[in-house]
Amino acid sequence: MKEKVMETYKLWLESDYIDPNDKEELKDLNYKEIEERFYTNLSFGTAGMRGIRGIGTNRINKYIVRKATQGLANYIIKTTGQEGMKKGVAIAYDCRIGSSEYAMNAALVLAGNGIKSYLYESLRTTPELSFTIRELGAQSGIVVTASHNPQEYNGYKVYWDIGCQIVEPEASGIISEVNNVKDFKSIKMTTMEEAKEKGLLEIIGKEIDDKFIEAVKKEAINVDIPGKKDYKIVYSPLHGTAGRPVKRILSEMGFDGVHVVKEQEVPDGMFPTCSYPNPEDKTVFKLSTKLADEIGANLCIGNDPDGDRTGIAVKTKAGEWIYPNGNQIGMILMDYILKNTENIPKNGAVVSTIVSTPMLDEIAKKYKVKMYRTLTGFKYIGEKIEEFKTGKLDGTYLFGFEESIGYLKGTHVRDKDAVVASLLISEIGAYYESIGSSIAEELDRIYKKYGWFGEDVVSIVKKGMDGAKAIKKIMKTLREKEIKNMIGKKVISLKDFKKSIEIDFEHCHRKTIELPKSNVLQFTLEDDILITVRPSGTEPKIKYYIYVKGKTKEEADLRIKEVSEQFIEFVDSL
Repeated sequence: MKEKVMETYKLWLESDYIDPNDKEELKDLNYKEIEERFYTNLSFGTAGMRGIRGIGTNRINKYIVRKATQGLANYIIKTTGQEGMKKGVAIAYDCRIGSSEYAMNAALVLAGNGIKSYLYESLRTTPELSFTIRELGAQSGIVVTASHNPQEYNGYKVYWDIGCQIVEPEASGIISEVNNVKDFKSIKMTTMEEAKEKGLLEIIGKEIDDKFIEAVKKEAINVDIPGKKDYKIVYSPLHGTAGRPVKRILSEMGFDGVHVVKEQEVPDGMFPTCSYPNPEDKTVFKLSTKLADEIGANLCIGNDPDGDRTGIAVKTKAGEWIYPNGNQIGMILMDYILKNTENIPKNGAVVSTIVSTPMLDEIAKKYKVKMYRTLTGFKYIGEKIEEFKTGKLDGTYLFGFEESIGYLKGTHVRDKDAVVASLLISEIGAYYESIGSSIAEELDRIYKKYGWFGEDVVSIVKKGMDGAKAIKKIMKTLREKEIKNMIGKKVISLKDFKKSIEIDFEHCHRKTIELPKSNVLQFTLEDDILITVRPSGTEPKIKYYIYVKGKTKEEADLRIKEVSEQFIEFVDSL
């Protein structure tokens, strides 16, 4: 291992392809730092790649972006020929350090391969990139972002012509082509001047922005809400990309009481007020709730850096701030949308993921709509939307969400959209206030109606090479033992999504899971316990999604605490 690491390190130091300034970053590193940068290649997964910024094969940098883009170009040329090359690739990027440079490098590699690019003039949200692909009829799309990761990260996501991140067969095909780019000499790249001169680079902006905003406006449900004009909302883009479109949509839809957190309004890839810019984390709302208390607002909305996720803080009647999690926000949105949709189609459908709350199935039954479950990743929800559209599945899409605060009403995009989610949450807040209620009260009402589901998402961070080995060992042990008892409970069934098998231990029966393969295990235990184990595809962590059910809130809270602690101890003991 050490010889291979040092050999690769030396190649980068001596390569004419690496800029002198970037070589300086590699000098004077100790072996541990060299190993972390060069022990492997940054993985190009089923939607793209994400990693720490820096020079090296296991880092995200312009050289790795060029390599990935050459692989994408090769796939487009091989599978679509001149047609796909002319249709081109739409490219967007967020506020992160290096994003604009990486986006331009991708465009110039595509141009070097004779493929046209539509590159945004400045930062844009991920959902607008999805919209742009379909609006322009592009063959593919790229967005440079690391979503909600800490500031040292950046990433590169690839989309296909239906507007969602790549699924099969494109995913495997593009991964193969990226892996087949063995050296930098095979990368074709041109200059910006030559690309523009040949018509292979077109800068886009306002015209698509306007169409995107108009599409989002159509998803509003109750437009004429008494008092909407004066309803107070505190909003923060968390130094990210969503500020401009969210402020615009709320203003144009008549929400005049929006107050922006000034300290977090300007895009800044260093995220100076929140080192982890994730609106799932209640600490990012510290400045928002402070401002809300000052102006008398009961709702705070926050988005992640690339504008596809939406978190909230809401004030209770007792004056306490609470922070609904991703499932709870999804439940509020789903209940409101279905309750206020006239003439729900007989084949109406809601789509969520295998790790989202079981309560969704109860809400779907109430409104007589079909509940579809996909693997984690909004691209699978986008794929379902396309299957409804083409008739492959019988359904009319109504709403989709994943528990990691990603939501979509409408089919204007094929990805989660913080712009439409922020609009709908603002509408919900104003609507419930107009009838003497609130989001906090409505959440309690939903639980009282459908049952008290307790939940916990435990994220165990395991960084670096040793961490990757530890996560692999956990999954291997849980998978191979076919455990029939854990935490003092009988395991009723096990779903192994990597093997596409569901094992019913009670009836000694096995059946095939009709979903793509994924490294996920899901255990159903007696006493209404559901536990899903899944390594993160974008961060160095393994996640445990745990659900229980109680007769009261107090019972559900107590049970989830006990089960979570017991399961962590159980895994540690293996």
